[in-house]
Amino acid sequence: MKSAKKVENYIIEWLKSYLIESKMNGFVVGVSGGIDSAVTSTLCAKTGFPVLCLEMPILQETNQLTRATEHINWLRTHFANVTSLRLSLDSVFNSFVDQLPATDNKEAQNLSLANTRARLRMTSLYYFAALNKYLVAGTGNKVEDFGVGFYTKYGDGGVDLSPIADLNKTQVFEIAKHMDIVSSIQNAAPTDGLWGDDRTDEDQLGATYTELEWAMEMQEKPALKEHFSERQKTVYELYLKHHNQNKHKMNPIPVCEIPKDYL
Repeated sequence: MKSAKKVENYIIEWLKSYLIESKMNGFVVGVSGGIDSAVTSTLCAKTGFPVLCLEMPILQETNQLTRATEHINWLRTHFANVTSLRLSLDSVFNSFVDQLPATDNKEAQNLSLANTRARLRMTSLYYFAALNKYLVAGTGNKVEDFGVGFYTKYGDGGVDLSPIADLNKTQVFEIAKHMDIVSSIQNAAPTDGLWGDDRTDEDQLGATYTELEWAMEMQEKPALKEHFSERQKTVYELYLKHHNQNKHKMNPIPVCEIPKDYL
């Protein structure tokens, strides 16, 4: 990145302009204890407009909760426009699970319930957004949103605007370092926090974000494929697998267009 400061200022001005044009009052951000939500909430805070940071634990690992709280405390110390709320969704999630019929397909159920967590959080964010006339600020980065589709459809993918979605993960870390985000978040292994354990994004994706960013770039340079190392071939195939499986998240919702003479 040529200038983290210029990128920071550009996003802040973009956020301010969008908010003013939308005639809304501020932003609400789900803060997870990860680097993306920390950077997004900080950028929103720097606009000077009201920002509500919402923690929404669902049977969460203690270290994730600690990092989220540490970041919010840091924000509230530095920005008077930031407020916060911890909304425990444990009982809501457990009540939902208790109503589900039994199934033998445990693997599919576990994945579905992981996505359910994200959708419960999205519902909570929009409750407070509607209450306060706030915009829901998304926390997805470029490789997640447009590369491997590593987010939940109508979960963390359900947002009003995406301030860091043109930055890859490496660049998000650069911005975090530039803005002096708390070190525990900068040093933590990225995780989506949807499983109630300590599995990382790399555990789920099979590659690091640096590797996936490389593969995303190589997708536009297929002629170089014959020069890949064995690891590069593996990463590239992993990337394509995730990308192709998740295109339904990244493409517009298909519309059945009725022939004109039928209407």
